[in-house]
Amino acid sequence: MTEIASIKKILKALGYEDVAGFSEYKKILILVVISGLLFASALTAVAMGAYEIPLHTVYTTILTHITLGDVSTIGKLHNTIIWDIRVPRVLLTIFVGGALAIAGAVFQGVFRNPLVEPYILGVSSGAAFGAAMGIVFPTIFFSIQLSAFAFGSLAVAMTYTLARVRGETPIVTLILAGVIIGSIFSALVSLLKYVSDDTALREIVFWLMGGFYYATWNDVWMIAPLVTVGFFILWAMGWKLNILSMGDDEARTLGVNPEKYKFIVVSIATAITAFAVSLVGIIAWVGLMMPHASRMILGPDNRYVIPASMMMGGIYMILCDTLARTITSSEIPVGIIASILGAPYLCYLLRHKGKVIFG
Repeated sequence: MTEIASIKKILKALGYEDVAGFSEYKKILILVVISGLLFASALTAVAMGAYEIPLHTVYTTILTHITLGDVSTIGKLHNTIIWDIRVPRVLLTIFVGGALAIAGAVFQGVFRNPLVEPYILGVSSGAAFGAAMGIVFPTIFFSIQLSAFAFGSLAVAMTYTLARVRGETPIVTLILAGVIIGSIFSALVSLLKYVSDDTALREIVFWLMGGFYYATWNDVWMIAPLVTVGFFILWAMGWKLNILSMGDDEARTLGVNPEKYKFIVVSIATAITAFAVSLVGIIAWVGLMMPHASRMILGPDNRYVIPASMMMGGIYMILCDTLARTITSSEIPVGIIASILGAPYLCYLLRHKGKVIFG
């Protein structure tokens, strides 16, 4: 029996049927279409801005750099705007949006709740405290990004330690521990905002709203390997994640150690979330919306949900960032745009999925 046939049989036996009803071929075709949309939206985003550039110029410039062609044939202004400013920014939006969406898919699968987001274990509050410490005490915490990543990871470690009961980590206890640790770090952020001067306070508030203002190629080179490796590991574990989505007892029945695999997938998802947040600040909703949208299109099989979430997260983040830098003369923090677009989606979930979620 092939692995696909095994998955279908187990999903059907446990009442976890494929709601999309597409064949494997159609699902792969949908993934190809989504990847095409991601490519098209990225090119369009590079062309748009205060200084609009024709699409063919964007395409030619990028192709010249990728193929190591003669850059001198490109206008200096176009080359600077396209290759030095907009391309790294768009790539960073793709990797950050993809990272948050992948993490959301993993957390929603493990916790079996479509309203769970990547920040459920206190990553955002911990990272916010780390960034605030880096802003208020720059001589001690020399890097805001490094400090944000360290405290974001520390918050999750504290959550996991607090939730551990007699060698097991019950999901309800884990979520409650995340709320507690998140509240503690949020209070500490408020304390730092209260004691900081006006300049530091403005910088903290600005960071908390999230944005891609200072995107550089260095940011892309830092996040790309981590998110890519994390994506392939989680994608390869999609079959195990399908089993974890059915519950601990069912997982043990099928010979899967739920504690071991929950720890692996949650750790990887947390790492890519913490790193994304450390680079661009807190951006909500993408990790909640995109995995759920992917399941609505492709069904519950995480082998398709994870790549679809990655690409749709990138598309959504490109859309939010492009709106943030084009709808007004001064740039709006992308976290605000993401929240404005995301709130109606939560209303939809509550109206149409409320009974499923809350019983």
